Amino acid sequence: MSEHKLTKIRWGIIGCGDVTEKKSGPAYQKTEGFEIVAVMRRDAEKAADYAQRHGIKKHYSNADELINDSEVDAVYIATPPDSHKLYGLKVAEAGKICCIEKPLAPNYEDSKAIYEAFEAKNIPLFSAYYRRSLPRFKQIKKWLEANSIGQIRHINWHLSKPASPQDLSGLYNWRTDANIAKGGYFDDLASHGLDLFNYLLGDIKEVSGFSINQQNLYSAKDALVSCWLHENGITGTGSWNFGCATREDKVVIYGSQGTIEFSIFDENPVILSNENGVVPIFIEHPENVQLYHVQDMKEQLLGSGTHPSNGKTATHTSWVMDRIIGSL
Repeated sequence: MSEHKLTKIRWGIIGCGDVTEKKSGPAYQKTEGFEIVAVMRRDAEKAADYAQRHGIKKHYSNADELINDSEVDAVYIATPPDSHKLYGLKVAEAGKICCIEKPLAPNYEDSKAIYEAFEAKNIPLFSAYYRRSLPRFKQIKKWLEANSIGQIRHINWHLSKPASPQDLSGLYNWRTDANIAKGGYFDDLASHGLDLFNYLLGDIKEVSGFSINQQNLYSAKDALVSCWLHENGITGTGSWNFGCATREDKVVIYGSQGTIEFSIFDENPVILSNENGVVPIFIEHPENVQLYHVQDMKEQLLGSGTHPSNGKTATHTSWVMDRIIGSL
């Protein structure tokens, strides 16, 4: 990938919507060596407004024009998952570096097609599973690598929340449209945690699950359970329900000499418990939560680092998701 070791990389964003306002877009602008030179949104007025507010010189309403812009070296695809394959394959064909929002695609087969397209051309492909780069979760990895809870035995995650007013109203939401996200909120939310578990504990090699729609509020699934096995023999279980009375987001890693407890989404401390006592540590996320993820991309492309979230790891996460949903 030496041909991509540039001194500066000019980015274009396809889909400059909500996620790019604070979570990701400013992170590219704050990272030395990166510059956003163009944005695209199908609504031309909204694309122009985004560009004006963020000080970006070019805006498009046609993705092909951005992808083929000679001043764009790399493309960040921040659209809903059902268009990731369409745009991803076009970026690969154009021979440009790419970062795609998570999940990489709505299913494993589409994720694999995207990954293989970039792999065939030896073009860097990243996925925005940014928790792999956040200091809060890196602290957990440090504890695990230091054997702070002994031999790792098991991990369990329960995530639940009540149905939202939008769910109850019947108003359209792409996140619960089975044609875009078969697993509903599971696709959008559980992907973050399952990808992180692969990073913390090693790849999941066997997984099964059940998924149903308990509430019949929308076409996607709303209740899922799973059990899995990591390559190193660690077992795992998970449950995700989007129609419970209360919100809960709790992960516990069980070891032979203690536990580590944390949340994937909630702003809680990470808690180490072992024979030495209980150690809670709160590590605040950056203002732009994808900042370290973007900086890690810079380190790989302009330096000597290796980004922890790439096309291969994201495709494996898609495989895990499809096994739980029952698509594979």
